[in-house]
Amino acid sequence: MDIKRLFDIPQYQLEHFPKEDSLSAKVNGKWVNTSSKQFVDTGLKVSKALASIGIKSMDTVAIISNNRPEWNITDIGIMMCGGINVPIYPTIAPKDYAFIFNDAKVKVCFVSDEELLAKVMEIKADAPSLEHIVSFNKIEGIEHFDDFLKRGESVSTEEIETRKAAIDEISLATIIYTSGTTGNPKGVMLSHNNIVSNVYGSRERLPVDEKSKAVSFLPLCHVYERMCLYLFMYSGVSIYYAESMETIGDNIREVQPEVFTAVPRLLEKVFDKIMAKGSELTGIKRALFFWAVALGERWEPYGQNGGWYEFQLSIANKLIFSKWREALGGNVKAVASGSAALQPRLARVFNAAQIPVLEGYGLTETSPVAAVNCFDNKGFIIGTVGRALFNCEIKIAEDGEILLKGPNIMMGYYNRPDLTAEVIKDGWFHTGDIGKFIDGQFLKITDRKKEIFKTSGGKYIAPQPMENVYKASRFIDQIMVIGENQKHPAALVVPDLDYSKEWCKRKGIECGDHAELAKNEKLKARIWEDINEMNEQFGKFEQVKKIELCESAWTIDSGELTPSLKLKRKYIMGKFDHLVNAIYGS
Repeated sequence: MDIKRLFDIPQYQLEHFPKEDSLSAKVNGKWVNTSSKQFVDTGLKVSKALASIGIKSMDTVAIISNNRPEWNITDIGIMMCGGINVPIYPTIAPKDYAFIFNDAKVKVCFVSDEELLAKVMEIKADAPSLEHIVSFNKIEGIEHFDDFLKRGESVSTEEIETRKAAIDEISLATIIYTSGTTGNPKGVMLSHNNIVSNVYGSRERLPVDEKSKAVSFLPLCHVYERMCLYLFMYSGVSIYYAESMETIGDNIREVQPEVFTAVPRLLEKVFDKIMAKGSELTGIKRALFFWAVALGERWEPYGQNGGWYEFQLSIANKLIFSKWREALGGNVKAVASGSAALQPRLARVFNAAQIPVLEGYGLTETSPVAAVNCFDNKGFIIGTVGRALFNCEIKIAEDGEILLKGPNIMMGYYNRPDLTAEVIKDGWFHTGDIGKFIDGQFLKITDRKKEIFKTSGGKYIAPQPMENVYKASRFIDQIMVIGENQKHPAALVVPDLDYSKEWCKRKGIECGDHAELAKNEKLKARIWEDINEMNEQFGKFEQVKKIELCESAWTIDSGELTPSLKLKRKYIMGKFDHLVNAIYGS
């Protein structure tokens, strides 16, 4: 069958790769499978139930939930009856819930648990369009998913088929509200074709087949994970949902997946844990561990380092890196990294360890993938996001901005034609990212256009690549380079709690939480040593001249990070203005 709409994908899987474990989730400690047929059949029941309560073509339905089979089943059901799926980040503030519900005029909302229900109930009085709430978990007083499905028994399959026939590939499928670092969220309108074309474009970069399994844990409300799950369905890959962010490691070991998606922040945490364990070793084991890591840090693809290097690496893989692979189930063929820039050092070490981390690039507005590395056709260069997908064009504007064109470019921002006109000009989407081509075809992202700042001396500073370099210090968990309109760059640093505490213990220094670490002048001096050494990689005008340690970590809940883990720079500057003042003496 020819796939034109997103709800065609599960049907395609049923016809070509029927699976007993199309979707799997842990229930009471055991993996429970949803077959391809159950997926399609239950999606139809959702569609009928929505039709029974009056949902018509172009009506909006929200999903606020953790990753679980019901998310994807409900997603398909919404679209089959002509509805528009509005996925919402569970972690955003109630005021953002209220804005999205009113902007999109959401009529039905699916929630997973009591905590998220409480957020919806908090703003329900301010969201007059909301008529129904359905819960995936059993919650007293709220209609449960199973009971909701029974509502559709009065609706015929023929009615849903008629509705499906009226939906073509250019119909609006979903409105995804971007988290944004400032102001109200923007509703990105994506058609069926936008995302389906991205599935087709990404398929040749995915080195797995219908015998493979994937673990899903990045939020499905983000188009990156959502598109990847459509891609897995289309490719016949079985999807297993992690129980929570805390159980990812255990779930990956149990499932032994061939593929999963990740963001650099997660890979940094995994690497830090590995390094912490290595630090606990003694004698020859410790020496071998750090020899292997140092070897990995020099890795280049396609044997470019020569035979002697590859021979040493084979020994490192047998003695050290094999244990890393075992911790990830032993079968990983691809870790697709996106959402932010990946430290080249991490890309080298993981790939040296035969854990293929493949960095890609895209935005919500581009459905999302525009380019991604892969090993075929020498398509991998460290420090780049690879070549463009076959159905996406990339060009660099005169000012260095990355421009994209293709069937994956959004329909526009919902209710904001003014903002749409600002970013789509002559068919080219203006990304706001700065980049260049390596070897004429491999895209390298150098910074966000809006994040580049100018010092009082008139020098332009690109903070992101600098931050990625400094994060190689094991003492640094998070860092933000600052200095707009100031005489020199500086940095706010969140120390790595575990490593810093271990260092303090070795030095006989008492320390506890981040607040105590921030006051520790000896720790600050030690972190400055690392930063000062790494400063040599930058021009004199770029080098960070001072640092201050933050008293708390930056999280989504405390407001410093967006739900996709990007820095809210303006918010961080405001929250830690006392540290900024300490640096610049103002």
